[in-house]
Amino acid sequence: MTGPAPVKSSYTWDRTFRLWDTYFALIWLATLVFVLGTNHPGWPVRVTAAGLLVPLVPLYVWFGRPVLRGDPPDERRAVGYLVAEMALFLPSAVLVGETRLMAFALVPPCFMMLRLRWALIAVTVINIAPVIGWALLWWPSTHDVFFNAVFAVVTLVFSMALGTWIIRVIEQSEERAELIAELDASRHEVARLSTAHGALAERERMAREIHDTLAQGFTSLLMLVQAVEAELDDDLPQARRHLALMDETARQNLAEARALVAGGTPADLADASLPDALRRLAARHDATLQVTGPVRALPAGPEVVALRSCQEALANARKHAGSPAALSLTLAYADETLTVSVRDDGCGFDPGAVSDGYGLAGLRARVAEAGGTARVRSAAGEGTTVTVQLPVSPLRSPR
Repeated sequence: MTGPAPVKSSYTWDRTFRLWDTYFALIWLATLVFVLGTNHPGWPVRVTAAGLLVPLVPLYVWFGRPVLRGDPPDERRAVGYLVAEMALFLPSAVLVGETRLMAFALVPPCFMMLRLRWALIAVTVINIAPVIGWALLWWPSTHDVFFNAVFAVVTLVFSMALGTWIIRVIEQSEERAELIAELDASRHEVARLSTAHGALAERERMAREIHDTLAQGFTSLLMLVQAVEAELDDDLPQARRHLALMDETARQNLAEARALVAGGTPADLADASLPDALRRLAARHDATLQVTGPVRALPAGPEVVALRSCQEALANARKHAGSPAALSLTLAYADETLTVSVRDDGCGFDPGAVSDGYGLAGLRARVAEAGGTARVRSAAGEGTTVTVQLPVSPLRSPR
């Protein structure tokens, strides 16, 4: 059996990375334009700052992008990438304040690649260090320092809030990915167990069917063979009668085998009512049949269970009570129940005694599956009575 298919990563940036690539490229291009287009400081400083920004693109393409796409990202490679990134960004941001716009592209990867504690430290450095360095290098007016400091603090708070949200999304995605993997594995396990249970149930059903039909027929054939061997010399007419019965039993077994293979109605019930099938069954076992109540057509399920129960009970009676024992069948139709009873006047037995046989256990299991009850009443020297009661659709009264 094939195992569960691997669950794809739930990371948003792993599903599609083009949007993030576009975002990084736009922020980098806008920062470059701002740096080169500002009036202060002079051209040499601005060109130097812009030159420090240029390597950020190949650094991102060759190192940053593969790390970001890792599942999970390699933390050691992530630290190396961010250190190299800051080594280019911080000097440029100290030289030209407009470079700090690049922070909008540098902050999210910190939360994507690092643990929350280290991500917060890196974000703080990216937002605060450039302002401090810029103020110490150029000594701008108090107003400019205040404005830039407030802007840095606001972006830091926003970055932390957004980063925390990103971390929670990542954790939730990982949990959902694990849950999906567990559910997928559970689904495959349930399917495997269901298949195994179905196979076991089918084996049990076939075992009951074979025991109640073919096995009983073969047992009858063996008993008839023994009887014929004893009668060939002394009672030829009786031997011929038993040979005819052997032929009928063999044909019946063949019909039952074909019905089992085809999964159809038992041979005794094919094109016949339940009373007719029980009459033929009773005739094969030299038993009497009494039918009471309003006879009516019933669904196949209860009729099959009733027939199989009678087959099992009669076979047990002939096997244990002996051929001299008198057998009787009773079929009773009631408003909401169908009852069959098989009685013999043989030696009887103790129903509470532990038995290794399959017959009565299989009979009870079959009846229980149909929602009915099976009772066995017997005692030493008092014969045995097997009674099966099955629920059926209520009889409709004529209007």
